[in-house]
Amino acid sequence: MTGAGVLVVGASQAGVQLAVSLREHGHDGPITLVGAEPRPPYQRPPLSKAYLGGAADPASLELRDQAFYANKRIDLLPAERVTHIRQFPSGCGTALTDQGRALEFDRVALTVGARARRLTVPGSDLTGVCYLRDLADAALLRHHLTPARHVVVVGGGFIGLEVAAVARSEGRNVTVVEAAPRLMTRAVAPVVSEFYRRAHARRGAEVLLGAQVTRIEGEHGRVTGVRLADGTRLPADLVVAGVGVVPRTELAEQLGLLCDGGIVVDEFARTSDPSIVAAGDCTVLPNPLTGEGRVRLESMPNAIAQARVAAATLAGKPQPYADVPWFWSDQYDLKLQIAGVADGYDQVVVRGDPDGEAFSALYYRGGALLAVNAVNRTADYLVIRKALAKGTPLPADLAARADVPLKDLLVATPAP
Repeated sequence: MTGAGVLVVGASQAGVQLAVSLREHGHDGPITLVGAEPRPPYQRPPLSKAYLGGAADPASLELRDQAFYANKRIDLLPAERVTHIRQFPSGCGTALTDQGRALEFDRVALTVGARARRLTVPGSDLTGVCYLRDLADAALLRHHLTPARHVVVVGGGFIGLEVAAVARSEGRNVTVVEAAPRLMTRAVAPVVSEFYRRAHARRGAEVLLGAQVTRIEGEHGRVTGVRLADGTRLPADLVVAGVGVVPRTELAEQLGLLCDGGIVVDEFARTSDPSIVAAGDCTVLPNPLTGEGRVRLESMPNAIAQARVAAATLAGKPQPYADVPWFWSDQYDLKLQIAGVADGYDQVVVRGDPDGEAFSALYYRGGALLAVNAVNRTADYLVIRKALAKGTPLPADLAARADVPLKDLLVATPAP
């Protein structure tokens, strides 16, 4: 590489990890990390949990202090958004920011993340309609949540349900409106969806499934209610929209990279232009456990693991993504831990007691173990995550023996 060094676009968890991992691989040239947000890089998972609940502040969320970046010789540029990138056939090029700065690079990495999908119904621009993707969103949401009495959460995914749990725990009247016939449809089996519907209802939240928001009503510019397709009106002085995210692919498209629901990368985090890598929520990648299809893994663990892979590729020491994907969600006193990817499952084995709020759902396809959802069953989660990492089989008929600990059921012989 020449003297311009590596430009990491996106001061996210993935961006920080990529820059740090480059140093660990011995890269001695310049590294520039540029991000649009005014604050230094920070953790996002606590935004819908500890931060929203008042147990964390912005300073406690910072990934590293300023001295760390200086020590690692990482030039951190906050409050600047890269708007254009020009790359030459050699791989080097220039990026332009919205502040008029030109950043030269020898290699470029995209860790640009995703943005919250916006509601498009009438009234969605009223004051009191909030989203939760970054720290500014979280601060605004916290501001509106403090005086709120009636909270309507649009979207029954992880973010929506975590916000609902915080709001209900603080005594607000909470209604969750989900257009699909069940909660968290993309991530969990019906048995887990139904468990969470009942769990939220037991704690006093109302959950409406198969319900479509047609407009948001307001007075004097502020939200006052939500109208559903069946004519129902829900009182609301705060509406929180958790209707998914949209990967930021604009720069990738400028560069002519293949995008399909995200920036398409291979197991080495290489884009369709092998001189460019990408990592984090902006990407779609082959299933790390099967190599099949493409998956988008919206999680902090994936951002870290994929960034390490991308750094190794840039350092000329390519190593494939081999980590078991994992994720967690805290709702009330319920900890959901997920390991693996359940796409294409054809069988679910339930261990434990959903009514007792401690159980696991094991996912299989063609008899092969794919994933686990563990609710307040950390031991099950850890065993399955280890089994997936080692390729150790666990036949469904054995897993169904709820009286025997999972660790005693694992077959010692690796799966073929």
